[in-house]
Amino acid sequence: MFSRKELVLQVVGFVILAILAMSLAFSQDLVVGQVSSQTSPVTAMNAKGLYAGINVYFEHTNAQGGVNGRKVRLVNKDDQLAQGRMIEQTKEFVADKSVIALIAYQNTAGITELAKSGVVGDSRIALIAPFQGDKSIVSAEGFYPFRSGYPDEVAAMIKEAAFQQKKRLVIVYQSATFGPSMLKLAKELAAKEKLNIVAEIMVETAVADKVEASVNAGGSAVANADPDAILLLMGGRAAPMTVGAIKNSSAQDAQLYGMSILPSAEVYKAAGDKARGIVITQAVPFPYSATLPLVSQYQKLMKQYAPNEPLSFTTLEGFIAGKITVEAIKRAGNNPTREKVIKALNSMGQYDLGGISVDYSPKSRNGWGSVDLTVIGANGRLLR
Repeated sequence: MFSRKELVLQVVGFVILAILAMSLAFSQDLVVGQVSSQTSPVTAMNAKGLYAGINVYFEHTNAQGGVNGRKVRLVNKDDQLAQGRMIEQTKEFVADKSVIALIAYQNTAGITELAKSGVVGDSRIALIAPFQGDKSIVSAEGFYPFRSGYPDEVAAMIKEAAFQQKKRLVIVYQSATFGPSMLKLAKELAAKEKLNIVAEIMVETAVADKVEASVNAGGSAVANADPDAILLLMGGRAAPMTVGAIKNSSAQDAQLYGMSILPSAEVYKAAGDKARGIVITQAVPFPYSATLPLVSQYQKLMKQYAPNEPLSFTTLEGFIAGKITVEAIKRAGNNPTREKVIKALNSMGQYDLGGISVDYSPKSRNGWGSVDLTVIGANGRLLR
């Protein structure tokens, strides 16, 4: 039989062990998982920008004491754009109980398959701000989008071409992923605006050793069509190559419209000063002018935590993804879980990021929803 002193010591021991266990639990990092390829030449530039922007906001959060004393940490997996790899890596994240949410996935084909698979929704884990805004994809259960979708961008390009009274429109589109579907949408919207499409030109982007020849053939086909406007529905390394081919042809003076995934710096490398005047739609706010409180905060923290990282649309998008994620984790309470993060997101309503908002509820999950038009200026810089 234990003496009173021994019982007291036992109780004290149990209390100390419980406190140590709780301290250990709360000292563990809050891990956020991302699938995005920084090694693929198709996605590397945007992938690195997203990664940098997320980490800047996470570093800022951790410098302020983290979330209830726990650091937020980003873990990246590289799917190398391999079919089905994104789903496999997501399952790996799901199996790791330290991963509290997913963020800023990149790779349209992979995200599309992931949405179809139901893995995110079935696993009751949130995927916040994927690098995709197409409502037919990001309306899948568990997805919480930020950026506008490719259909919104195509609509903005068509509207601008109609406003500028263009008479001969050529559509150049990539063979894989979103290319055919965006071609179909562009044709429908052009018909409504009474725009005359004189050619539809496909560039092979799925087979690496055929890209260069297809780009050159596409440039020649554009020139033969004699357009006054060109819609470029392309991304990846083939997109700036195609711009270079067009700008070095007799069609160089036609107004060219590109999507947000067309990197202006790479376009300038491919076409030089001939790139000036190209219009590029943007699915996130303009990062170079601090007219929004959000962008002012972004610029300040980028300078503080990543002074050698240039400002860009993708670093801003990553920064925003990080901000939404941290807010959701904070709202999930003192002991956040995946389920609590989802509950926090669904009850977030209209969340003001700093002059722009997202709106999440159990019935609808809406991102920014706007599209900006930018123009390539001197030295490849984007202007509004």
